[in-house]
Amino acid sequence: MASSKKKRIDSLLVDRRLAEFHTKAQTLISEGRVTANGFPVEKAASLIESGAFIEVREDEGERWVSRGAYKLLKALDVFSVSPESKICVDIGASTGGFTNVLLCRGARKVYAVDVGYGQLAWSLRQNGRVAVMERTNARTLEKEHFAEPIDLAVADASFISLKLLLPPLQRILSPEGEAVLLIKPQFEVEKGKVGKGGIVRSKDMHLSVLENILSFCSTATDFQPAGLSFSPVTGQTGNIEFLLHLSRSPQRDFIPVPGQIVEEAHLFFRKD
Repeated sequence: MASSKKKRIDSLLVDRRLAEFHTKAQTLISEGRVTANGFPVEKAASLIESGAFIEVREDEGERWVSRGAYKLLKALDVFSVSPESKICVDIGASTGGFTNVLLCRGARKVYAVDVGYGQLAWSLRQNGRVAVMERTNARTLEKEHFAEPIDLAVADASFISLKLLLPPLQRILSPEGEAVLLIKPQFEVEKGKVGKGGIVRSKDMHLSVLENILSFCSTATDFQPAGLSFSPVTGQTGNIEFLLHLSRSPQRDFIPVPGQIVEEAHLFFRKD
């Protein structure tokens, strides 16, 4: 009888929905939380029989309220941004994936801002370090809305261009403040250029979006690009999204290369 086909363990974890994406699968393996047929798996590249019984040991400290958490987790790590002891604002908080991460990373307080109502996870709503600001249009935010200066702003906003959020962020951030923002191409291009299912697939469009946002930051705000990457998970409809780090301090050692980031993103999500 022919032996069962073998496959990389990180790919099997994703295929079986035990991990949402390959980098998450690799993290689970590196943390020693994955077993195959009862034996620990130590390397993401290990070849395992496709029919193997795979288990992932649960980590009690890692229960994110939404998959959006993985977007901010990557951004904070790649950009070396620490929320610890900082006053933060989460624009477009929704169920609270970003707020969840900020709290777990030691934020002193998080203002959870959303134009909607009743979406924030109950566990976050009851957290004493969270100030819920529902039914609030982020475009109208002023310093006076907050009891303390804002050190760090994060945003995962839908149905609005990032260009419309940058002016209020300028108003509310402290002079040393910084921002970690999600760029969603589907809300940056003209409606007629959005493809079927609300997805922007073109590399050229992705590049154009990034270049336009970076140009806007340089010419219309006092923010300086400090980091650029792509989200490790797509949006709900399958859109590739991008991560932007902004600072008010000149970043002499950072030169954004949006074309490279677009290529890396498309390679990461390529379906062979």
